[in-house]
Amino acid sequence: MLHVKPDLLRERFDMQRRAFAAEPFPSLAVRKDRLKRLQALTENHEQAICEAIDADFGSRSAHETRFAELFVVRAGINHALSHVGSWMRARSVATSLPFLPGKNRLVPQPLGVVGVVSPWNYPFQLAVAPATAALAAGNRVLMKPSELTPSFSALLADLVAEHFAPEEVDVITGDAETGKAFVSLPFDHLIFTGSTSVGRQVALAAAANLTPVTLELGGKSPAILDPSCDMDAAVRSIVFGKLLNAGQTCIAPDYIMVPQGQASALTKRFAETVRTLYPTLKANTDYSSIVSDRHYQRLKSLVEEAVAGGAIVTEVNPTNETLPAEGRKFAPTLVQNAPENSRLMQEEIFGPVLPILEYASLDDAIGYVNQRDRPLALYWFGTDSAARERVLHETVAGGVTINDCLLHIAQERQPFGGVGASGTGAYHGEWGFRTFSKEKPVFLQSRFNGGALLHPPYGAMFERVLKMLRLVT
Repeated sequence: MLHVKPDLLRERFDMQRRAFAAEPFPSLAVRKDRLKRLQALTENHEQAICEAIDADFGSRSAHETRFAELFVVRAGINHALSHVGSWMRARSVATSLPFLPGKNRLVPQPLGVVGVVSPWNYPFQLAVAPATAALAAGNRVLMKPSELTPSFSALLADLVAEHFAPEEVDVITGDAETGKAFVSLPFDHLIFTGSTSVGRQVALAAAANLTPVTLELGGKSPAILDPSCDMDAAVRSIVFGKLLNAGQTCIAPDYIMVPQGQASALTKRFAETVRTLYPTLKANTDYSSIVSDRHYQRLKSLVEEAVAGGAIVTEVNPTNETLPAEGRKFAPTLVQNAPENSRLMQEEIFGPVLPILEYASLDDAIGYVNQRDRPLALYWFGTDSAARERVLHETVAGGVTINDCLLHIAQERQPFGGVGASGTGAYHGEWGFRTFSKEKPVFLQSRFNGGALLHPPYGAMFERVLKMLRLVT
């Protein structure tokens, strides 16, 4: 993999900036052409993308890559192609009475060069989806994929070079030091997807250049089972949401809350559902591996620490296979009574480990969520509309799915983003277009206006006009 030196990195950034200066407002035809080439990149290389990601993980379900990455990206590009023409048009805005017959307009202006720092867990989706929005908005794009997925990162660099000139879209590969240099560039907008701790460092680096940032982070996303829920349906959704990509999903349920006395019943149903969806684990290509030895050992230590603190652990291994550490297949694991101060309950888990908490009342469940950092996602299961509305109105989360998991991220007609420690800003669909645009307010003065009546020298006429304006505003 090419590791770009700082001077070459700056050279490639400056090349894009010069190209933007020469074409500061690309036409609809140009934007659609770029989106269609991004579409071709997605459509024509599905197998190579799946194989590269599989190689990086050791075992990554091709079906999950096709669904959670390629399908989601393809839908986003198609949506942008259908709507970018309307997004980029100037919009009329009402004009206040004192300024009539002048007119207000909002003109979406491309920002310039957008930096995209993407993570390892969904390396294609989380690189290309932001690029889709940035290109639709008329920008140039510089990407920095994760060093933890070297095969895919190298492939992405090759595919982008095949479909785009470097002054349009370019890929910078390299290690963490390259990443630090990357986020220190004076981008016109920077989007980072990753951990909250690294997100803080990115925000500090960007602040030195007053670069606006979109931070898509993570956190501990709760799943709340209301007494009115269909537990079998809820558990099936949670098993899918938690075990997709072996839990290495920023919006995966991080802990589950059930009414008092139902933890054992949920554990039993969870195990039964896992056996149905994943009859085996070791050689099952539907069940992904943990991405690296370091992440595998971290998960192991989280569970061991909880056990040492008195937690009850249920490992779901349907055929009791031996899962060697070198294969990095981590069995689905349920944890009851984990100490509140344990790392399992304090850190984002990012793996197939699910703590179970019991709550006595809805007030208790809401209070528990609100005592912690605001999560990227929240899941609620039930049919009690009053309880649902209380949860929606009394908790704060980046996004919510009701009676299912994950699906709010795939809605192109809604924004996706975090809040508080789980992120800032949003993208997807028109919200992505707006994120990477400056909505420039324009006032068009009419030839017939009374502005001169407020000009000096000030006197009685000024006072009469000002009094009239006060009456009409």
